[in-house]
Amino acid sequence: MKRAWFGLFAAVSLFAAASGGARQDATVVMPGDPAALKQQESRGFSDAIVTADNTVYLSGVVAGSKDGDKGLEDAYSRAFDRIAAILAKAGAGWDDVVDITSFHTDLKSQMPAFTAVKNRYVRAPFPAWTAVEVSRIPGNGITEIKLVAKLPAKPRKL
Repeated sequence: MKRAWFGLFAAVSLFAAASGGARQDATVVMPGDPAALKQQESRGFSDAIVTADNTVYLSGVVAGSKDGDKGLEDAYSRAFDRIAAILAKAGAGWDDVVDITSFHTDLKSQMPAFTAVKNRYVRAPFPAWTAVEVSRIPGNGITEIKLVAKLPAKPRKL
């Protein structure tokens, strides 16, 4: 009996190794900016992955304050613009977003500005959304935004 299980395990392992993983069959979306590309390659992540089933997984985009900002909406607008650009490179748009997860350093004070900006990009019917408060985001980050989109069955013209 042990030999039969081992044989089955070995066959499954060989098949998995031969066929590669989900990322090997995916489209990888990387930044065009050489400095950003170098940073992401050194840390080992991409802007997004589009899997064979047309699901788009975006890495987290950090919204951070900059000198000259008039409020939180400026930081969120930059982050949502970056997300829109990544979605476009992946062949998706805001209407394709099915799930948003946002990580906030101060959920209560950030929610009004975040929601105001999000609602300029995301229309009804709304995607699922989870907002989580965290103690810290590296650098000058105030919020990190991660999302999942599903490409339409018929690709839209870009």
